Order: sequence, then C-alpha cells, then structure tokens
Amino acid sequence: MERKNFIRSLMIGAISTPVIIEACKKSSVTDETSSDSGTAGTTTSTNGTCTVAPTETEGPFPTKVPASYVRSDITDGRTGYKMTAKITIGNLNNSCAGLAGAIVDIWHCDAEGNYSEYGGTGMQSTNYQSVHFLRGRQTTDANGLVTFTTIFPGWYSGRATHIHVHVYNAAGTSLNVTQIAFPEGAGTSLALVNGYSKGMTGYTYNNADNVFSDDKTGVEIATVTGTLTAGFELTFKLNVKA
Repeated sequence: MERKNFIRSLMIGAISTPVIIEACKKSSVTDETSSDSGTAGTTTSTNGTCTVAPTETEGPFPTKVPASYVRSDITDGRTGYKMTAKITIGNLNNSCAGLAGAIVDIWHCDAEGNYSEYGGTGMQSTNYQSVHFLRGRQTTDANGLVTFTTIFPGWYSGRATHIHVHVYNAAGTSLNVTQIAFPEGAGTSLALVNGYSKGMTGYTYNNADNVFSDDKTGVEIATVTGTLTAGFELTFKLNVKA
C-alpha cells in the first residue's frame, strides 16, 4: 500500500497506541537508484568513505503543507530546553561535499511527545490539528548547511527520541526521507533532559527502537552538546544521491 494511503487509513476512527508504533516502523520504500541491494526500508549506499543514511518512514505525522513553513525558528511558543539543529546535506556523487540549494524539511514532537497538525484521536489524544509547532523548511547554503532553532524533543511510547528529515533537490524531487537519533548514556543530552516531566520510565532506547535498532554503525545518531541552562546544539551530516 502506498504511504499516503497508509497514513490516511491510520487517521480513520479511533486508533490505539500500538498502531502508532507500527506506523513508525521501517519504511517499505527502498532507494531504487542504489547499487546496493540492502534490506527493504534500510537501504544504504556508499562511495569511498561516504555513506547515505537509511531511508525511513515519514511516520504517521508528516507535515501536511511543508512549503508553508519556510522558517529557521520552528519553536512556535513550545516550552522546552532550547536546541539549535545544524544539519549538513552532502552529495554522495561529489565525495559528500556540501550540497547547496537542497530543500530540507524537519519535524518532531514537543516535550510531552505530541505532534502539531494532528490529534483528537486514539493516536494522539491532545488535539493540535490547528497549530504547526516544531515544523520547518530551509534551503541549504553554499556549504550544504541548514540551521533550525527548536526545542529538545520529548518522547512517546514505543519510540526513541528522534527528528524526522525529508530532503529534496532544488527542483523539489525527493532525495531522502530519514530520521535522526540521539546519543544515549550517562552524561549525554538525553540523560540531562531526562524525559522532561514524565521521566524515562517506559522509554524505548535506540537498540530496541523499530527504526534505529539496526543502525549498528551509528550513522543515524547525531552529535549533541550543551547544557540545560545554555541549551543544546545538534549537528548531523546527511548524505544523499543528488
């Protein structure tokens, strides 16, 4: 079933939490341009030391009209620890040099684990259908970089903390849909934030996450530095075939 129809079917009626987890599993879409066969939904490509992150599902909460949210500050009044996300897009076909002019969409949940543009159903009880927080689009600069001002994401049942990313070329052709994971363990940003008010009881770590559990080399894990008072900085390099 195509992703659009799949997501549409999820929104009909009241749907339980286990369906959210199922919808956030690996995408069935593979990179047909890759010379590597890979596993469905986790296709990677390599060229020397360059690696393309696996293709992942957009999940059940993609931005409905991403072109409407061209902005660098995506906070929209949501409370949480400040985080600057610096994402560099590299071109696999040019030794992973920075790709200028690429369109980058990101979206993630708030401190409580809720997404904007959705809600009022069994998937997410709080109704945020009329707001658009923590969603944005930027175009990469000459070095392939986009920078977003946001908050440290929370978490929800069945998933590790993550950020969704969709990259297009300048003409609007999709190049990659993936997700960014966070480092874990003592002293990491995740440990400092400690799940915000709900803590970490019931949290799903990367090695048990339906999306990140097969990332044995950490290609989907960002570097995150900072403190609770000063805020955090996330840096991530995402290489695509452009």
